[in-house]
Amino acid sequence: MKFMNEYRDQAVVEQYLGEIAKAATRPWTIMEVCGGQTHSLVKNGILQMLPENVRMVHGPGCPVCVTPLHQIDKAVYLAEEKGVIMCSYGDMLRVPGSKRSLLESKAAGADVRILYSPLEAVNIARDNPGREVVFFAVGFETTAPANALSVLHAHRTGVANYSILASHVLVPPAIAAVMNDEESNIQAFLAAGHVCTIMGVSEYEPLADAFKIPLVVTGFEPVDLVQGILMAVRQLEKGEHKMENQYSRVVRPEGNPEARKVIEAVFEISDREWRGIGNIPMSGYEVRAEYAAYDANRKFEVDIEKVPESAECIAGLVLKGIKKPHECPQFGKKCTPQMPLGAPMVSSEGACAAYYHFSQVMS
Repeated sequence: MKFMNEYRDQAVVEQYLGEIAKAATRPWTIMEVCGGQTHSLVKNGILQMLPENVRMVHGPGCPVCVTPLHQIDKAVYLAEEKGVIMCSYGDMLRVPGSKRSLLESKAAGADVRILYSPLEAVNIARDNPGREVVFFAVGFETTAPANALSVLHAHRTGVANYSILASHVLVPPAIAAVMNDEESNIQAFLAAGHVCTIMGVSEYEPLADAFKIPLVVTGFEPVDLVQGILMAVRQLEKGEHKMENQYSRVVRPEGNPEARKVIEAVFEISDREWRGIGNIPMSGYEVRAEYAAYDANRKFEVDIEKVPESAECIAGLVLKGIKKPHECPQFGKKCTPQMPLGAPMVSSEGACAAYYHFSQVMS
């Protein structure tokens, strides 16, 4: 419990909050990129405890939230029309597609299964040689090694009836897209520590230089976050813009070389559409041609027509940090975790869900 209790120490959090209040002499807007960070900030009441001139806004760091409608529609199509065993992490089942979610497909009789690891899906394929098994491979760089490893494992063991529906997105291009948005007023970022645990920090230094912003890699516990905010505020007050690593107990500058090798063996970088944001160049992973047999898009020649998002959902504005979840007219009304209009109300890392479940800290 060492790295849990000491990073939840109330006295240490209060000390850092006091230092933030002393350091911040002007209004500053800071975006935490990751949904896990958002939930920690909201759940622990940190948004309320920060001084009024330090404003946190919530970024596109929830892979479930940014998975576009047509990707959900692809998964539903494969489950219903192709009769595959569709495997997914639990959050993905409730994300609405243009017509229905995977959970609704499951209720209608499709074989949709919740798993905790893509390697489980390979085992299901091995045990059901007469069925095609597809794993809905969503996530940032954090989950990419496990999804890539499942492809390598299926290839090495001769499991030919397994494939993945790749929907991976990458954090650095998303930060660039947020900064390039003409409505953006972000002055600093807290970057996601778990992503940097895999990929290292080299991609973040050029972003800090290019956009003249402080960029602090942080963890997810309360002490991590308030220390990271303090580091960002101190840079802002000094007029500095550099990458700093608050999460050095976990994040090495080079990341995890073995995990990166696995990713690079199976995936290549490509353009990717982000739900509510649009196309971001070179912001996703696709399966390399060498492993085309394990790419569900190629195997089933999936071509799903893109449809527009709900006009009532402001998820894109929330994901870009322009609006807060409770500023949506449908928040808690037409849009709830039980009946979501958009993915940020579904995911356990979604900003809208965080505000809904911990509504006393909507600020």
